[in-house]
Amino acid sequence: MFSERIDRLTSSLIRELLALTQKPDIISFAGGLPAREAMPPLNLADVPPDLSQYGATDGEPELRTAIAAQLRELGLRCRPEQVLVTTGSQQGIDLVSKLYIDPGTPVAVETPSYLAALQSFRLFGARFEELPLTANGIDPEQLRLLIHRHRPAFVYLIPTFQNPAGVCYDESTRAAVAAVLRETGIPLLEDEPYRELVYEPVDRSPLCARLGEGDTWMYMGTFSKTGVPGLRIGYIAASENVHPHLVRLKQSTDLHTNRIGQWWCAQFVNSPDYSAHLERLRAFYRERRDAMEAALTRHLGELAEWTMPNGGLFFWVRLKGGGDTRALLVRALERKVAFMPGEAFFANPNAQHGAFMRLNFSHATPDQLDRGLAVLAEVIQEQQGILKMETGAGVVEI
Repeated sequence: MFSERIDRLTSSLIRELLALTQKPDIISFAGGLPAREAMPPLNLADVPPDLSQYGATDGEPELRTAIAAQLRELGLRCRPEQVLVTTGSQQGIDLVSKLYIDPGTPVAVETPSYLAALQSFRLFGARFEELPLTANGIDPEQLRLLIHRHRPAFVYLIPTFQNPAGVCYDESTRAAVAAVLRETGIPLLEDEPYRELVYEPVDRSPLCARLGEGDTWMYMGTFSKTGVPGLRIGYIAASENVHPHLVRLKQSTDLHTNRIGQWWCAQFVNSPDYSAHLERLRAFYRERRDAMEAALTRHLGELAEWTMPNGGLFFWVRLKGGGDTRALLVRALERKVAFMPGEAFFANPNAQHGAFMRLNFSHATPDQLDRGLAVLAEVIQEQQGILKMETGAGVVEI
């Protein structure tokens, strides 16, 4: 009755949790929800009337010009004609999936990686080849070996404040990874939703900026983390040998992204206050990151380990005693606290991945951060107590 790919279709745990976490009594560390009070004002009073008509698939010229100018400042060889405005960056992932993936197609991904990208790649039948993350990014030599063995259709990387791990590739890793991609000719899909949310000085130069004219690259960004996420405006810029195919795929998907949202984003990016807004945003989220770090140390210091992220919206936490964070989520939700179990972020999950969780710090207030992590510590201790009893490991106090 349905296509064979429906057997590979999985639901998004984030989307399912979002319905629960919109309840006012839930403290949510689950989705990467920007704080409402940190968003710029949504003023649509001066929308040009002609935007009520259909528009171009590529996007509004004013916005594409502004995006291309930003990317050139980052070092990319990019003209407005190479920018495709999308309905959120998730649509860019979908378009690339349609362009490259048939059942059994090898795709190289970091491990862990963004679960919605894994969901899309899996739907079209990707065979995942994993690149373990270190504190400085992936190992370039492992990338070279993987490419030699499996020849993936493309490599999907999130080098700046990686989701979920928060890792930011250092300069030497960026240079070495780009060198491998240039040598092998493998296309790169670089996802950069968090690059503007930087709290300490780190190298954020795009990998795509290090590739040459003959290389194949795709670079995705979004205004959901710095602007208004409800507008769902993202973009994918691509090398000239790829961009026309992405445009035609989008034509068959939704014709074009909403023009009013594009107009607002163009005004937003071109505003004299844009740079000042980004600085205010960074200060706001830096304070919340620091509040979560303090609360984690206070409540989970003996139970878990993590690394302070230099940017982005997440802490990546591993339970020292192991565990099943999916089961832990059920207990936490009963006490009105939500988070993302880590297993969903692995392309090929195993039992060890159950000890990880991703915690978002942007949406909850500092008081909620403290109260929610105190609850989370309690349910972790309860779960570990139960595990000890089941395995007969010592005396347990709950």
